[in-house]
Amino acid sequence: MRLRRWLAAALGLVLLAGCGGEKAARVDPADYDAVFLWAGVPSSSVPRSARTVYLLAGEVRADDPGRFVSLRPATPKGSGAALWYTVRVERLDWSEAVYARVLADLARWRAAGNRVVGLQIDFDARTRGLADYARFLAGLRRRMRHEYQLSITGLMDWSAQGHPAALAQLAGTVDEVVIQTYQGRSTIPGYQAYMASLAKLPLPYRVGVVEDGEWQAPQDLENDPEFRGYVVFLLPPSRQAPGVQATARRN
Repeated sequence: MRLRRWLAAALGLVLLAGCGGEKAARVDPADYDAVFLWAGVPSSSVPRSARTVYLLAGEVRADDPGRFVSLRPATPKGSGAALWYTVRVERLDWSEAVYARVLADLARWRAAGNRVVGLQIDFDARTRGLADYARFLAGLRRRMRHEYQLSITGLMDWSAQGHPAALAQLAGTVDEVVIQTYQGRSTIPGYQAYMASLAKLPLPYRVGVVEDGEWQAPQDLENDPEFRGYVVFLLPPSRQAPGVQATARRN
């Protein structure tokens, strides 16, 4: 019995050593070069290190597909950072007026002297609905000018459970996906298991982490040729993340 206990303890030490012995650290935006700005987060929160900023510009809400709800009526002033115009989406059956408004805003932002990279769609597409989402994105891409890139946010289980054909459709349409690893203001427990499957994702991706959330980079992530870095989702000065009900991630 004592021998069994000793062997079990020794095995536990070996497993701990194999994990690298590193503790998860808190996410400090100043350590990263890309951030996401919710509408309720002041621009003063953007750290000097940020070279890329994703700005939530508006929403297409579930109760009205024909209306674009502007959350950032003022045009950003050119700061030198690369900007992504982000739309939070709750449904995909947009009216032509919504498409026209979004594309006109992109042109207006660029005309104001901003380095506009392109359009990002923030939509919680369930893994089983990826084919429908890919069709929507293909239609959106056809309407966009060629100089704009197309980015989307994604759920961690896409790479683990997504249908290969649907993922291939996304790869032929979007330029990057920002994989969400948090819910509310906390990192989702067990994210390491999902991150291990990202090698199956057939397109460039960034990893979205939340400000002040715990994070330990998975081993070999930096060696993945499709990995493009991190995006820190900034939190407002209050203790509650913006739009928790609307933006909670499903996995």
